[in-house]
Amino acid sequence: MTSQFRLGGDLTINRLGFGAMRLSQAVPGGPAREAEQGRAVLRRAVELGVDHIDTAGFYRSQDGTVSANTLIREALSPYPDGLVIATKAGPVFGPGGPRPGTPAEVRAQVESDLESLGLDRLDLVYLRVGGTGPAPGESLAERFEVLARMRDEGLIRHLGVSNVDAAQLAEALGIAPVAAVQNAFHRGLRADTAVLDVCTRAGIAFVPFFPAGGGLDDPGLLKVADRHAVTPRQVALAWLLAVSPVTVVIPGTGSVAHLEENVAASSITLTGDDLADLA
Repeated sequence: MTSQFRLGGDLTINRLGFGAMRLSQAVPGGPAREAEQGRAVLRRAVELGVDHIDTAGFYRSQDGTVSANTLIREALSPYPDGLVIATKAGPVFGPGGPRPGTPAEVRAQVESDLESLGLDRLDLVYLRVGGTGPAPGESLAERFEVLARMRDEGLIRHLGVSNVDAAQLAEALGIAPVAAVQNAFHRGLRADTAVLDVCTRAGIAFVPFFPAGGGLDDPGLLKVADRHAVTPRQVALAWLLAVSPVTVVIPGTGSVAHLEENVAASSITLTGDDLADLA
């Protein structure tokens, strides 16, 4: 199993990266985390070889005092060579919950991310379809065309889509190249296997969010964890890396110790017996 992936054909990244969602708060709607704790996690991630950080402008505490993008800029700018930062645009969050942003709002979100991260160009921007869950049948064309124009302007290097089904991925591919798909996927949630298969054939990165999922007390998972003397969560992450050569895993945390545990999962090599136990 190779430990690296060429994103968009020209950006080599380690297949285990870091998701920034939990830097601002441990759970959605929970209290804000200490900003210095988040900066410490980010600095340690880079020390451990993480070269792909996934964020979003809406990754902030409910009270607005702690923002993932601000923490990333404060902790890591000037950014080290080879660090890939991905963000996402699309949903607009309000009192009534998330709604799809207009094309103008999508552009404004990307421009805001460029400013808050202190960048002239974003390496990867996903169009997030729907809100907290998928939105089958929802056209993404107008909003994805906005991102494609921003790529032509030199503001974005690669484009991605998130929360999509196979039809929506095909719609995006009809507009511009897609470098990555970010969907919910883990051992206990494999509904998007068809989307993963498309990505595997096309060489598109498939980036599961909530990668460890639930079910960490599953007997098969516990058996494999015991065999390797690691945690069930580490096995769940290793399984995602083993399921396809295009999977890129971005577990998130606000704890340095938890971060170190996650990164160590990339060194686990699952055997045929392991995969059978995890099937």
